[in-house]
Amino acid sequence: MLVKSTRWRWLIVVSCLLSCLWPSSSNAAELTAERVLDAISRSRQFLVSKQTADGSWSVPALGQYKVGVTGLVVLSLINGGLTAKDPKVQRGLSYLRSVKQPTSTYDISMMIMALAAANEKGADEARLHTLTQVLENGQIRRGTDSGVWGYTVGQNALDRGDHSNGQLAILALRDATEAGIPVDRATWHRARKHWISAQNRSDGGWGYTMSDVRSTGSMTVAGIATLVITSEMLRDDQDVRPDGTLNCCPQHEPDQALDRGIAWLERRFSIRHNPGAGNWLLYYTYGLERAGRLSARRLFGAHDWYREGATHLVNAQSARGFWRGAGHGESDPVIGTAFALLFLSKGLSPVLINKMKFGPRAPGGTGRVLDDDWNNHPRDVRNLTRLISGMPRWPKLVSTQTIDIAQLPQQDPVSILRDCPILYISGQENPRSRLNAQRVTLMRDYLDQGGFLLAVRNCNGAAFHEGMHELVGDLYPDGEARLKKLSADHPVFRSEFPLDPRSVELWGVDAGCRTTVIYCPEDLSCLWDRWARIDPPGRPAALKLRVQRATRIGVNVVAYVTGRRPPLRISDETPFTEDANLDRVERGFVKIAKLKHSGGWDTAPRALRYLLTALNRTAGVSTSTIQRSVLPADPSIFRYPLVYMHGRHTFGLNLQERQRLRQYLDRGGVLFADSCCGSKRFDESFRQLIKQMFPDQPLQRIPVQHRLFRDQQGFGHQIKTVKRRTAAANGKRPKLESNMVEAEPFLEGIEINGRLAVIYSRYDISCALERQASASCSGYVFDDALRLAVNVVLYAMLQDVDLRQHVID
Repeated sequence: MLVKSTRWRWLIVVSCLLSCLWPSSSNAAELTAERVLDAISRSRQFLVSKQTADGSWSVPALGQYKVGVTGLVVLSLINGGLTAKDPKVQRGLSYLRSVKQPTSTYDISMMIMALAAANEKGADEARLHTLTQVLENGQIRRGTDSGVWGYTVGQNALDRGDHSNGQLAILALRDATEAGIPVDRATWHRARKHWISAQNRSDGGWGYTMSDVRSTGSMTVAGIATLVITSEMLRDDQDVRPDGTLNCCPQHEPDQALDRGIAWLERRFSIRHNPGAGNWLLYYTYGLERAGRLSARRLFGAHDWYREGATHLVNAQSARGFWRGAGHGESDPVIGTAFALLFLSKGLSPVLINKMKFGPRAPGGTGRVLDDDWNNHPRDVRNLTRLISGMPRWPKLVSTQTIDIAQLPQQDPVSILRDCPILYISGQENPRSRLNAQRVTLMRDYLDQGGFLLAVRNCNGAAFHEGMHELVGDLYPDGEARLKKLSADHPVFRSEFPLDPRSVELWGVDAGCRTTVIYCPEDLSCLWDRWARIDPPGRPAALKLRVQRATRIGVNVVAYVTGRRPPLRISDETPFTEDANLDRVERGFVKIAKLKHSGGWDTAPRALRYLLTALNRTAGVSTSTIQRSVLPADPSIFRYPLVYMHGRHTFGLNLQERQRLRQYLDRGGVLFADSCCGSKRFDESFRQLIKQMFPDQPLQRIPVQHRLFRDQQGFGHQIKTVKRRTAAANGKRPKLESNMVEAEPFLEGIEINGRLAVIYSRYDISCALERQASASCSGYVFDDALRLAVNVVLYAMLQDVDLRQHVID
C-alpha cells in the first residue's frame, strides 16, 4: 500500500543511517581502476619533476646512457597518458632529436621506441630508418651469440651478446615495424634461432647469456616475448596459391619453445621477486607485462599477472609517487618508476576480445582441453587487435587474451569476463556439444550484464553452423531471441567501414536494446591470421584484398560493440547481480512499475531492475526489485509513485488509457520515460501522446538549476554536466559516426501544480543501463544514465503526494 512522502523520507533517512553506521566490507587496499590511475598520475608527476634543463633525464649509475634513460622516460610518459604535444614530452623528444648518432644498443633501442611512440613521422621518419638500419647491422652474426646484440654496435662492437640487450633490440625493431619501417626477415630469423638454441634444456627458462645455466624471471619473460614477436614477423605465404586462395585449415605445429618458457613462468611465477634472481624486480615486472600481453594470456598458471602486479605496485608506491628497485640502474627512482609506469599503463590498456578456450576435457581432474579446435588460427584476434591499435580514433593500445572459463574463480566469474566487452569463439565442431550447461549459463549471465558473443565458423564446418543455432537456443531457452541473418540496415555494416550487406553474411541475436551475438559463417579468422603490418614478400594482390575485407568486417563488429571506447582492463563498475533477498520483503519497499504499450515497452528488459538494484546499493533506498508491469488503463497503476516507460517503435494509447494515465498524473503520480537509443519513432509517438493529454502544455526543457539535478536531501547526485553519445551518418552508404559530447543534461517535463509529473529524455537512458555502447545508440553513457535515473526516482519519492485514496488492494 502506498504511503505519504514523509514515510519515504523516513525510510531513506533510516537506510542512510544504517549505511553510515555499518562499515563497508570491502578491503581498503582492494585494486580499483581509480587507484591504478592515481598511481599512474603520481608517477608521471614524479618523472616530470626530474627532467633536467636540456630536456633529458639522467641517472648517476647510468651516466653513459643518458640517451637511453631519456628514451625510457619519454616512452613511459607517452604510454602513461601524456601525448607528444605535452611540453615536457616535447622537450624530451627535442633532446633525443638533437643528439648525435648513439652507438650503444640500449640508447639506440630506447630512442627508436620513444620516437615511434611519439608517432610524429614528419619529424622522425628519416631518423627512425637510420636507427633501424644501424640496429639491424649491429646484430651479432657469428659464434654462439649469433642473433642477439651486445652493449655496442658498429666498429667497436664485440662478438659477445646478452639477452637483455637482445630483447631491447627486438622490441625496438618491432616498434619500427609498427611505424611502417621494414626490417629484414633474416634479422628476425637469426634472433629466433638464437633464443630457441639458448633456452635452458633442463627447465625451459632463459639466463642472461647463452652459457648461463641459471634461468631467471626477467630473462624468461624476455624469451617469451621475443619468440612471440619473431614468430609473427616470420609468417610467410608459402601455402598461398597464385590466385590468392589458401588452405585455411592446415595442421599447426606447436611452438614447443614458447610453451616450455610459459610453463617455466607458471611454475615459478611471483610478483614480489624476480624468480631465480635476487634483484631487478621492476625490470622483470616491465617484461612480465609484455610476456602476458603479447602471448595473449590473462593467467600464468592460477595467477592473474596484471591484477597481482598492479596490486603490489600500487601498494608499494612511495608517498612522492616513485618506486625504487634493487639492481644496477633500477635502484634509482627514475629508472624504477619508468619500469613500473610502463607495467601499470600498458597493462591497464583495454582488452578488446577474450578468446575462449573450450572443448572436451582430459579425465582425471586436470581440466586440460584435449584438442585445438577452438584455436584453428592462433593469431586471428591478436592480429585484429594489433590492426585496431594503429587506427585513428581508437585507443593507441588494445589487446586480446585467451581465457578458459573452466579456470575462472568460482566466486563471481562473470566479473572477470566483464572486464572485456567481447567473448570470441570459433571452430569446426558443434560448439554446443563442447560446452556444458554450467558454462552456457555463465555465458548467458555475461550477456545479460552487457557482454557480447562473436562467433566465427572455421574451415566450413557444418557442425559449427548447426551448433550455433543450438547454442543460441540454450542461451535464450524461452524463445525470447533467436539467431537470424542481420538486415541490411543493421548498424554493424557501417560502424567503421561501409560494408555491402549483400556480400557480407552476418547472423545475429537481437535481445532488447542490442544485438548480443554476431555469428559469421565465413572463415574470417583465417584471414585475420594472415594480416601483417608489413606484408610478406610477394604476397598476391588478391590475398591482400581478401585480408583487408575480412579485417574490416572484424573491425566493424568491434566498433559496433564498443563505440570505439572499450573499457579499461580493470573496471570500477559494480555488476548488477540478481539478489533474491531483495524480493522476499515487500512491505515498506518502494515499488515502481513498467508501463505497457505497443511500441516496445520491454525493449530494455533489465534496465528497471538494474536501476532499482542501484538504488538499494548506492542510494540507501529500500526498493523492491521484482519486475512489475501495468497497463495504462489498469486501476492498480495508483499503487506506484512512479511508472517507467521506454521503447523504440511507434505506439499509441486509446482514449480510456490516456484518461487513466492523466488521472494518475493529476493525483500525484510521476511518468518517467526515455526513447531507447534515441529512436525517432518512439520520440514522435511520445510527443503526440503528451499533446493529446496536455493539449495546452507542451514539453518544456527542465533547467539544470532544477532540484531534480541536485542531491535530494542528501541523496542522489549533483549533476551539472553529462556525457552523451550522438550517432550521425551521411552519404548513400553512410559510415556511422559516433561523437561524444559533454554538456548539461537534456530532460523535458510537464509540471502539474508546481511539480514535475512527466520527466522525459529523448536521448537513451534505458539501454545505457544495460550497458549498450554501440555507436548507433544515441544517448547517455552508463554512469550518467544511472545518475540521472536515480535522481528522477528520488525526486518522485520525495514529493508531498498522498495517493492512498486511489489505491486498490
